[in-house]
Parts: sequence; structure tokens; C-alpha cells
Amino acid sequence: MDVSSICQRDVVTIDRDMNLQDAARRMRDEHVGALVVTAADSSGTTVIGVVTDRDLTIEVLAQGHDSASRPISKLVSGRLVAVPSEATLSDAIAAMESEGVRRLLVTGPHRELVGIVSIDDLIEAWASDMTSLAQSLRKSREREAKAALPASLSVDGVPLTLPYEALIPAWQRAH
Repeated sequence: MDVSSICQRDVVTIDRDMNLQDAARRMRDEHVGALVVTAADSSGTTVIGVVTDRDLTIEVLAQGHDSASRPISKLVSGRLVAVPSEATLSDAIAAMESEGVRRLLVTGPHRELVGIVSIDDLIEAWASDMTSLAQSLRKSREREAKAALPASLSVDGVPLTLPYEALIPAWQRAH
């Protein structure tokens, strides 16, 4: 499975000149935890960063900054972290670990933005794969059990039975 199969392709962007309050409203209105920050110039629009709800909380609210007058570009720091769309889930996890991020930009063959993948997306994909694997194992065991074991155990054709008391937990026998 590659990252392109699980990444969110409906990416929400915000221009770098918008203010932090606009960013928070946009996150709320679009139901997202991250915005891709862009800058437009004569050559087109470029991605310059990612701002998360966590960034707004820790860097703006906790420090008492004025969110209405501060542009989103002041919150963008560090370098962009991206993986190609054909990267595996393991590649994405390794990138997140090495860069200390919870989200990665996903790029197409010409470095164009095609989506964003979060740690939640990766966990969900791995959990789904593990569930499928567990179901496969369970079905295999059930098939083997049906083929190998009779409905009940017997000796010389006589079913083996247990005394009734054996079915009652020991703590109940004492009372």
C-alpha cells in the first residue's frame, strides 16, 4: 500500500497574508486540523508551509499573541516535509519520525501537491490491515478445526462427559 491510497486529497489552503484568526476560522469551517500555507507570485502559487491547530494553540493562544493582527506567515517555520505519492506507509512513518512531524505533504511526479497524510491516516490504515490479517488467521483456524475435529470427543463411540460440578467455577462451590 502506498501513501497515495490513504492521503487526504481535499487539502485546505490559506494565503500567507491571512491572519491567524482567519486560519482558526478556516480550520473550524472546513473541519481540518491543518492548513497548507501558500504564497502567490508572478510564477504561480507555491506551498511555503503547514500550520496546525496545535501550532495555533501552543504558539499563539498560549503566548497571548493577537491572532487578528498577526499574519499566518509568522507562524510558518521550519522546512516543508513531503513524501512522493508512491512512498510506502513505512516510508511515511520513518519520515514523520525523523522529522518530528505528525503530517506530511504528498507530492506527485512533478513535485506538485496531491494530498496530505496524517499520523491518524497511517494508524487507521495499519489498523485496517491488522484487522484483515487477524480475520484471515481466525478463518484459517476455524476451517482447520472444522475439518480436523469431530463435533464432540468420544471413546469407542461413547461421548466423553464431565460431571456437572466441573462446569461451576471453584469460587461458587465454596458457598
